[in-house]
Amino acid sequence: MSMAKTLRPDASYEERREAIYGPLRQEGIFTWDCLYDQEYALAGLYRLERAQLEEMRGAAEALGCIYAKTVRIVQQGEPALLAELGLPPASFGAIRLRFDEDIPTLIGRFDFALTPQGLKMLEFNSDTPTGIVEAFHANGRVCAAYGEEDPNEGCSGDFRQAFKRMLDLYREAGYASEHVVFSSLDWHEEDAGTTRYLLKQSGIDGAEFAALSDLRVEGDRIWVQPKAGDEEAVRCPIDVLYRLHAIEKLAEDRDTDGYPTGEHVLELIADGKLAIINPPSGFAAQTKAVQALIWNLHQAGEFYTEEEHETIEAYMLPTFMEPCFPEGTPYVVKPILGREGSGVTIYAESGDIAEASGEDEYGDQPMVYQQYAELPHIRVETLNGPYDGRLLWGCFLIGGRSSAVIARVGGSITNNLSYYLPSSVIG
Repeated sequence: MSMAKTLRPDASYEERREAIYGPLRQEGIFTWDCLYDQEYALAGLYRLERAQLEEMRGAAEALGCIYAKTVRIVQQGEPALLAELGLPPASFGAIRLRFDEDIPTLIGRFDFALTPQGLKMLEFNSDTPTGIVEAFHANGRVCAAYGEEDPNEGCSGDFRQAFKRMLDLYREAGYASEHVVFSSLDWHEEDAGTTRYLLKQSGIDGAEFAALSDLRVEGDRIWVQPKAGDEEAVRCPIDVLYRLHAIEKLAEDRDTDGYPTGEHVLELIADGKLAIINPPSGFAAQTKAVQALIWNLHQAGEFYTEEEHETIEAYMLPTFMEPCFPEGTPYVVKPILGREGSGVTIYAESGDIAEASGEDEYGDQPMVYQQYAELPHIRVETLNGPYDGRLLWGCFLIGGRSSAVIARVGGSITNNLSYYLPSSVIG
């Protein structure tokens, strides 16, 4: 399905980029095409084979079922198991809550590498994934500018159905659901923009955005603090909270006076006083230790069906809680709750460090040891000229169903400065 091109064939890269992202910025939906004073969203287009797109989506959906099945067991585990998986003790009560045993989370994203050995899943971002506006909104605009087919066409409609299902499940469990709030750091352009986009796509009547700094915990409820001078505001307790704020960070949150606000919020969740999206199961699935658990059960030939074992063997990488690879095997060390490549180290066949992120934000966490899967090389155009990088794919899982895909280009370790590369589908 081709569309009318809107880009001049003789336009420079800079002119093409501004023709694409200028209008998106003006609309106010996708405004972070540059991050940290650097180019983030590229103006080129990766042409993805339809067969690769379909395999990625099929793998994401099959892996989502395996994660859901595994998380069900984790949620019933003893505190010692939860601690071994690296989950903070303050979250244990919330993690045990189960609402939908068929899906691991409402909004998740599997990260994949297209390797010579086939498609391989690197990790599952199941608690607070981003790249959402890029995949579900901006990508279609870039494809339209080039007159090419958007692999994510129609995927934004998945959110409305998924949010409705989650609210229905909370209602069935006896939760109130009248006051729904979407919250993130309001000063963080990407987080706030992503959260406002999801608010709009959710289709939830009366839902509102509130900055994390405007939330207040009092007694057995959480509230939105009215703005100064707004005497007309009626303060209502929050029933359902979508939060683009990781639970492991929430567990550590304290007021300026040292009061453990985050622990208080987690107690409210555990006590059924506050419903959250993503649900607690999404955090249980977030720890990379679950990948090690899945691989361990797979190696033992236990727990999973024959078809599930085949999926694990095909798409997952050997992952362990300690280094136990044969000599000469390259592997990666990752913090179990790390994000954006921070704290990741790649070890070469020689056993020497091949590459390290150089950041130790998550250095105090337990680590997982995963067989190294080399990301494919790719050359892309940027404002600074040609860039030789590595290509990483993400495939979203929305309400248990595979959805939009997104490509990132960076180094061997993908970090928060890696480029977003729009993609079309061919074949």
